[in-house]
Amino acid sequence: MFRLDANLKVYLHRAAVDGRKNINGLATLVEQELGLDPFAAAVYVFSNHRRNRVKLLLWDRTGFWLLMKRLEKDRFIWPKEVPVAELTVEQLHWLLEGIDLSAIRPHKAQKYLRFG
Repeated sequence: MFRLDANLKVYLHRAAVDGRKNINGLATLVEQELGLDPFAAAVYVFSNHRRNRVKLLLWDRTGFWLLMKRLEKDRFIWPKEVPVAELTVEQLHWLLEGIDLSAIRPHKAQKYLRFG
């Protein structure tokens, strides 16, 4: 599987987009709907209405990359909490593997009191 640099920011476009959109159309969505810079060191993630296709848009200093993954029998589990989600690269890889991000819960942070 294709792996992205762990230092990249990942922004998930919550609403479904027309699968025919190309680089220019997706870059326009990044600017106008997300209010973000398409030339930033980030990956922008889009999905179609059926949630069986995902497109990734990213800039690498000399040009844009447009990657697409199409599922043959399943659907991506799309997070629903906020209009624009910021993910880690690790979470993006989980999403692309079909893992439900809302089901993943980290351990509670522990705070110890000092006796004295």
